[in-house]
Amino acid sequence: MHLHLLGIGGTFMTGLARLAIESGYRVTGSDANLYPPMSYQLDELGIEVHEGYDIRALQPAPDLVVVGNALSRGNECLEYVLSERLPHVSGPAWLKDNILRRRHVIAVAGTHGKTTVASLLIWMLEHARFDPGFLVGGVPENFEVSARLGSDKIFVIEADEYDTAFDDKRSKFIHYMPSMLIITNLEFDHADIFPDLDAIEHQFHHLVRTLPRDALIIRRWPDPAIDRVLDMGCWSRVMTFGKDELAEWKLALTHRQDWLKIVSPDGVPTLAITKLLGEHNAWNTVAAVAAASEVGVKPKTSLAALSTFKNVKRRLELRGIRHGVKVFDDFAHHPTAYAATIAALRSEAKHSRIFAIVELRSNTMRMGVHQDRLADSLRDADVIAVFMPDNLAWDIEKSLAPLSQCGFYLRTDTLITEIAAQVHTGDSVLIMSNGSFDNIHQRFLDFLGRSS
Repeated sequence: MHLHLLGIGGTFMTGLARLAIESGYRVTGSDANLYPPMSYQLDELGIEVHEGYDIRALQPAPDLVVVGNALSRGNECLEYVLSERLPHVSGPAWLKDNILRRRHVIAVAGTHGKTTVASLLIWMLEHARFDPGFLVGGVPENFEVSARLGSDKIFVIEADEYDTAFDDKRSKFIHYMPSMLIITNLEFDHADIFPDLDAIEHQFHHLVRTLPRDALIIRRWPDPAIDRVLDMGCWSRVMTFGKDELAEWKLALTHRQDWLKIVSPDGVPTLAITKLLGEHNAWNTVAAVAAASEVGVKPKTSLAALSTFKNVKRRLELRGIRHGVKVFDDFAHHPTAYAATIAALRSEAKHSRIFAIVELRSNTMRMGVHQDRLADSLRDADVIAVFMPDNLAWDIEKSLAPLSQCGFYLRTDTLITEIAAQVHTGDSVLIMSNGSFDNIHQRFLDFLGRSS
């Protein structure tokens, strides 16, 4: 059976393409913007990808067109699909009917930490000799792919609340049928499709309403937004994790950054060494340990996997070192994530300066929804460079006026040369964006290399 994926270069759709190929389908695709690491995965899979949305990619017609949620009415290929009455389906709906229906699905949802929690859980299961299937919104470095079919019943999926498709405005996770749902936290994001946090909470409650009675919800405690979701009605078992004494899985941070202690519901503590920086990753770890425990993996076994966990690409990923200057790449695109990432790097590089380079690329940040929080989220960096988006509707310089260490740039080449002139041995350059950012990471490293 021949599937053609419209929007194949997105993280979700690239993962879906891999799952389809491993399931025996023939896969082709179209996309306007392809960039690493997903473009590398498509090349490795040998998938024929048409750049742009020329309708000739659909001639002769495939058996089924899978439409990614990046496509809107007016797209040439989508209009052709509708005019010719070609069989089509959204990515999440195809996934539900062809992959997830036969699996024990563990879905990881929430505003922050989804990819890391899912990747940690997958590696803990692998360490315990499971062979789980998975689909995550990034590339776990232990596997170097964003998806695989796996041979076990368990399937771990990152459950994004973004909408499903042009004709289905429910959140994607409505289609996933989880037996276990992890909710990491809940804040306002995706302002391009949600008017406020209340709208997101209602989508999460739609998900909760799909869970059977024997399902399990593992949630962070306390979190007022999650409380409101569950207060609307919950028919499944709930388990909590947090620092609070009332939490069933307790996280106890130690005085050393590379140690953490997790106390299970039966009161047994487990100490572990972790290479993951930051308190946010300690939260991510306890969520993954709790989930693994529910499928039979002891906390001691799960935490032993931390010593070989390589993290996720673009999550405080060290891209290179030039003349003693470290260059990190991070996917952060929300004030909470900016602050947590800077704090994590500060804990590792206590005696160096941190240069934070930020691209306000997400729709939420471009719309200025969190403009009042932006300055505070970046305050702990020593030098801040903000790449200015086109047609910004709010005064970013006014928003960041309290930060004397902040500069604004319209071109990446100017940003690179000016920051390169300021850094010296021992400094860390942290680049935060949820896009390719004009390959600034490698260009910066190359520039430093040439300027020796």
